[in-house]
Amino acid sequence: MLTRRIGGVEVSAIGLGAMPMSLEGRPDRARSIATIRAAVDKGVTLIDTADAYSADHSDFGHNEELIAEALKGVDGVLVATKGGHTRTPGGGWALDGRPEYLKAACDASLRRLGVDAIDLYQFHRPDPAVPTAESVGALAELLEAGKIKLAGVSNFDPAQIREADEILGGRLASVQNQFSPAFRSSEPELELCAELDIAFLPWSPLGGIGSAGRLGERFAVFAEVGRAHGVSPQQVCLAWMLAKAPQVVPIPGSSRPESIADSADAVHLRLSDEELKRLDG
Repeated sequence: MLTRRIGGVEVSAIGLGAMPMSLEGRPDRARSIATIRAAVDKGVTLIDTADAYSADHSDFGHNEELIAEALKGVDGVLVATKGGHTRTPGGGWALDGRPEYLKAACDASLRRLGVDAIDLYQFHRPDPAVPTAESVGALAELLEAGKIKLAGVSNFDPAQIREADEILGGRLASVQNQFSPAFRSSEPELELCAELDIAFLPWSPLGGIGSAGRLGERFAVFAEVGRAHGVSPQQVCLAWMLAKAPQVVPIPGSSRPESIADSADAVHLRLSDEELKRLDG
């Protein structure tokens, strides 16, 4: 397994996005645990979760509890979680970036994950009702308190990334933004992370739930390059992202052992400069 670094910590160059295992329509618990363990067996040492990954407000924290169960007795896996999103009745989503909420959410995540300190804690999404500086300031306090080992942000624009890194005293470890063949508008954030040597974690790198399996149909060039190498369009997509910068660590979502095993093999695919240009186009 090729490795990269998040805040100085070595992790697999491909992570596992665990969100699909907890939303409405999720697989049964046995298959989800098998998926997580299959990822570990393939050398994946980064698993991304969040307290809000659940079917609705009634099972808030479902994904964190699932991961804690699957990783019992397993060492060497960096678990990244997030706080700042909430769930509402009926399966809706809301935001709460207040410092007091984030600190309480962190404490709850610590309990669900069963750890003394969270490996990587990320502010899930800016809350328009709360100054970004106040929300990120809570991350700084959690770092100082030893409750989190690394701090990150998600869904931030370049100006917010720079502000967050300044508030954290240059300790911003990661930025988790959407990036895929269908969503390339976060290239500026990716480039800024490469400039500042901050890990960039693309979420939904294959297009998201319901679309990942059709990536080759939607973007024929990924299927064409895949056929030339005898691999899936999804592997081509992840290898294309890895080639963009050493700071990129894709976290494809998965709910089947077979899909995360295929994604993990993307680290072995080497694309030519000509192929990368075609994919960029």
